[in-house]
Amino acid sequence: MVEASRILDRVLVLEMVRVTEAAAIAASTLIGRGDEKAADAAAVEAMRMAFNDLYMDGTVVIGEGERDEAPMLFIGEKVGNAIGTGPRIDIALDPLEGTTITAKAGPNALAVLAISEEGGLLNAPDVYMEKLAVGPGYPDDIIDLNRSVKDNVCAVAAHKGVDPSEIIVCVLDRPRHEKLIAELRAIGCGIMLIPDGDVAGVIATTDPETTIDMYMGSGGAPEGVLACAALRCVGGQFKGRLLFRNEDEKARARKWGITDLDKVYDLKELAKGDCIFAATGVTDGSLLEGVKRKRGGLMTTESVVMRASSGTVRWVRGEHRKPK
Repeated sequence: MVEASRILDRVLVLEMVRVTEAAAIAASTLIGRGDEKAADAAAVEAMRMAFNDLYMDGTVVIGEGERDEAPMLFIGEKVGNAIGTGPRIDIALDPLEGTTITAKAGPNALAVLAISEEGGLLNAPDVYMEKLAVGPGYPDDIIDLNRSVKDNVCAVAAHKGVDPSEIIVCVLDRPRHEKLIAELRAIGCGIMLIPDGDVAGVIATTDPETTIDMYMGSGGAPEGVLACAALRCVGGQFKGRLLFRNEDEKARARKWGITDLDKVYDLKELAKGDCIFAATGVTDGSLLEGVKRKRGGLMTTESVVMRASSGTVRWVRGEHRKPK
């Protein structure tokens, strides 16, 4: 455990940026081309190759799916060039968070990953998760999935010292959220609807400049774990509950060791111990600028990398030139 912490601190923090940069650059060649699968495949391949240059014994605990669903970066896949000898690292990743966004050249597409010491990230099945998040500075448990939408909004508003109508909530723009949106409208809240990319949506609650106070709604459980890794580094609260549409999905959760299917997870249950979160923008968004291609083959990237144990956040601008 000591060795893993040292490796997370001294080696892998900036190495993770190189991994997300590689995925973002590869995906950026498909921006606006209308081909979601090709963009995702390019990001996956680039991220996998970058991981395999690193000295570590990495295990993908959240990936592109199970072995029979994904040829690369599937759950359980081993990556790194020191398998069996290097530090054991758990990895959660989304090589392209926002495949539709990328295909349509929309905002907030990211290449995202989180790593932890072995056992630090919940091995979340690829199902929906009900999510509720706020940024830092609030009393513990100010939000609760067992309370109503109105009660959660009013609790945040009261602590902030504003009327509930002044709270702004980020919600994925999906038909399944019609009831949630109607409840928020009835309170008078401002609602920021986003087309995709709920990792960025959750992280936006931590940045006062976005004006977003809360995140609500359901989205992918793996993205919930990734967002929690970021919140562990910069502060905030998160509550999540897995949502199952059928018995098949429940069986998948049990396969990955989840026995209490109704459990409400707290932030530190989804991402515990020391962890690192890294993201690189693919398209411009609220969190990061996207990949820019300039004259002479120059490309620029913007990334963020965070570490939970130190609370350090680094913003990294990269210039990438083709080898002569």
